[in-house]
Amino acid sequence: MSKQKLVVLTGAGISAESGLRTFRDTDGLWEGYNVEDVATPRAWQRNKQLVLDFYNLRRKDVMAAMPNDAHHALAELEQYFDVHIITQNIDDLHERAGSTKVLHLHGEILKMRSEKNEHKLYKIKKDIMLGDVAEDGSQFRPHVVWFEEPVPMIEQAIPVMYEADVFILVGTSLAVYPAAGLVDYVKEKVTKYVIDKRIPPVSRYKNIVPIEKPATVGMKELLQLLTQRII
Repeated sequence: MSKQKLVVLTGAGISAESGLRTFRDTDGLWEGYNVEDVATPRAWQRNKQLVLDFYNLRRKDVMAAMPNDAHHALAELEQYFDVHIITQNIDDLHERAGSTKVLHLHGEILKMRSEKNEHKLYKIKKDIMLGDVAEDGSQFRPHVVWFEEPVPMIEQAIPVMYEADVFILVGTSLAVYPAAGLVDYVKEKVTKYVIDKRIPPVSRYKNIVPIEKPATVGMKELLQLLTQRII
């Protein structure tokens, strides 16, 4: 018998418990930086060095962080379900916890690409320096989707959402579009588990099961709940 398809949409709240903060924690500041100064195409054109410095620090933070109980619970669910994770996070904590099907909507901090070619990606664990160029001669930049840039992976995420037999929303405020709009593609009849310290605005959806707890606590509870139904 084939496994049910369990689709998960994760946001900053799941990584926050591993010590990775985002700009939403501090009222428009991200580790003391204005988002407009470090995470937009205009910021890149204005001051590439500042943007590179910022993301070089974020890369170090990610490599120092460890997956938490919520990441591990999602990985464990692969024993029982066909689990597909769609994440807004640029870290690799889902993969390090053992999840095998992870789609990164907003890019990956441990990859880089040339300014001119968004399709050819290179793995990177060290700093990206000004003057580091790709084969096409253009400066390397972090493989992250900045504010005001399109989100190409959204097209791959939509059919995954539509095919969900079970859906989990964890650690996201549903404030960043187009990612927040993905929930609209989950079928009405599907049970939708929502885990967050503050449940986001989901009242317009049917079959919602709210779990108003931090990601680590909520996911451990949900793991137990879902596996008990199968075993």
